[in-house]
Amino acid sequence: MKIISFNKNYLWENSVIVCSLRREGGLEMKLKIIGAVLLVGLLSAQEKGITKGKRMEQHLEVATLGAGCFWCVEAVYQQLDGVEKVESGYSGGSVKNPTYEQVCSGRTGHAEVIQVTFDPSKIPFKELLEVFFRTHDPTTLNKQGADAGTQYRSVIFYRSNEQKAIAEQVKKETDAAKIWDDPAVTEITPFTEFYKAEEYHQDYYNQNSYQPYCMMVINPKLSKFKKEFKNRLKK
Repeated sequence: MKIISFNKNYLWENSVIVCSLRREGGLEMKLKIIGAVLLVGLLSAQEKGITKGKRMEQHLEVATLGAGCFWCVEAVYQQLDGVEKVESGYSGGSVKNPTYEQVCSGRTGHAEVIQVTFDPSKIPFKELLEVFFRTHDPTTLNKQGADAGTQYRSVIFYRSNEQKAIAEQVKKETDAAKIWDDPAVTEITPFTEFYKAEEYHQDYYNQNSYQPYCMMVINPKLSKFKKEFKNRLKK
C-alpha cells in the first residue's frame, strides 16, 4: 500500500512534522498521517541514538598498559566493570606497523600492550592502575615469569599530565604498601603510537582457553584476580 503521497512541505519542530496534504478523506488520509507521524518518530529515535552514542564516546577515556604477555593482561581487563573495549597491540618502539615476529625479536623497541577504552565514571584511571600493579610483577625488569625480553617490560604510556601524575602516585603507593618485596621498575613514559596486533591475538583467552598456555598461566592469574577484585567485576 502506498502510504505517503503528499506535497513535500515539511516543518520539523520538537519531533513533530506538519504536512500540507492534498484534501483526501477517509481511511487513506488517516493512514497517510499515521505514516508521517511514524516516520518522524523513527527518525527522531535514530537521531537520539546517534547523539547518545557520541556523548558516550566523548565521555570515554583510553589507557595503554604493558604488563608482560598481552594475552594475560587482556583477559584480566576484559573482566572489569566500566571497561568498554580491550585491544592487544604494540607501543613504544621505533618501527611503524610492526609484526608480532618483529616485536618478539626485541629489536623494534616495542612493548606488548593493551589499549583499554573505559568509562571513568565507573572505573577511574587510578583503579585501572591498582589492578595493573597487583596482577603482574612490576619489580622484574623486562621479564614476566618465563617471558623475557624488553617487549615484556612493565610500562604505563600516559596520554596526559593527569595520567602521568596518577601513575606516579599509584607506583609510589604500591611500593609503600610493600605489596611486592622489591620496588617497582615500571616505566612511566609518554604515549606516542599504538599499533593493533594481528587479529589472532585479539580476545585470545576467550577464543583459546583450551590452549596449554591459557590453562597453565592465564587461568591461575584470573582466579587470583577475581578473588581480589570481585567487587569490580562485570555482572
